[in-house]
Amino acid sequence: MRTLLLFVSVLSASAACALPRAAGDPAPPAADDPAQGEVPLPAADGWNARLLIDNDVGIWTVKPFQVFPQYASPEVVGLDDKGRCIVLVSYSGKWTPLPRVSDGKWLGGLAHADLDPRAAGAELYTGGQLGNLYQLRAYPTGALDSRLIGHFPGREIHTLIPLAGRGLLVFTRPGGLWLMTPDGADGEWRQTSYGELDGRIRDAVPVDIPGTGGPAVAAVTRAGWLRLMRLGEHGPEWQTIWQTEMGLGRLAWDPERPSVLYHTLDDGRVMRHERGAAGAWKHETIYQGPQGPRGLVAGRFSDEPGVDETVAVFGYSGKVQLLSRRGAAWSAETIFQDRDKGHWLAVAELDGRNGTRELLASGYGARIVMLARPPGYGAAEGALPPADEAAQEGAR
Repeated sequence: MRTLLLFVSVLSASAACALPRAAGDPAPPAADDPAQGEVPLPAADGWNARLLIDNDVGIWTVKPFQVFPQYASPEVVGLDDKGRCIVLVSYSGKWTPLPRVSDGKWLGGLAHADLDPRAAGAELYTGGQLGNLYQLRAYPTGALDSRLIGHFPGREIHTLIPLAGRGLLVFTRPGGLWLMTPDGADGEWRQTSYGELDGRIRDAVPVDIPGTGGPAVAAVTRAGWLRLMRLGEHGPEWQTIWQTEMGLGRLAWDPERPSVLYHTLDDGRVMRHERGAAGAWKHETIYQGPQGPRGLVAGRFSDEPGVDETVAVFGYSGKVQLLSRRGAAWSAETIFQDRDKGHWLAVAELDGRNGTRELLASGYGARIVMLARPPGYGAAEGALPPADEAAQEGAR
């Protein structure tokens, strides 16, 4: 009899646990859905990895932008292999995807700037394999729309760079350079060609390097050169900084170290170029890693004693590696291993609880991952430590 009562008691408890939710009850958050709550991923000691989106195809480009001015935190924007521009909006650790554009083939070029006087605030611009160029506008209601503003027949759009007061630079494959301006007939955009280039621009970054004549665009190509470009009255003016017999892939510049440029080479090297006060450039190899690096950023990612400079690199190895300089020596450590090859790395400020910058990684693994130092790391003296040290450690 006691056995029967025990059996009935266990059965009743099991049934109670299996009761369906009442109508209107909220669904429990999915453990692996970033739109419902934080999704931790394994990372090296001293780092927290968070999943921002798990997509169905590769995400080739990722960048942080203040898409919606009414939200204080920047949005994260990713471009995928199906031609979608995915704007991720954050709210207390949750990331809601807003997919816009459906181009059918990969998107790669991405920019954000106030270029169109007919639209309030800044706009997003993107384009890709089919040669279609899109503008996306954000509204105070939280809405986001897109429209086609240009087409480049027989060309792929790889890189977009906004020029304040001038328009949007479009770098294509085959190697070409165009300027888009919002002054065409009937409210359309005007396309001005600046001719062909000897190689496809694989990355370009607006820079302001002291002693070089003011703001410019630094660019690297598969043809193996690093150059500065300014758009003059009669077209682009180029200055070669370095050239080699190997394709150059990604480029990085840190405004807090304005005289230095970094870039990757397809054979796995990372180069550092520093302009001296007298105008001469010093060129050095700071890393020789796996072939196929496809992401590079520079900034403050470490507060460790003796670390003077940090750069992060990501590529076909699937590893995000932090390069640190102590004195004249550089070292590398793996801080995250993705599930497939990497294609892009961006620097962001998305977590105010630490005193360093965050990293955004994307690629063939079909997801965007944020890498951040734990709360309190590198923060001002007197900042409170994390409330639950055990939880922070367990999330790694």
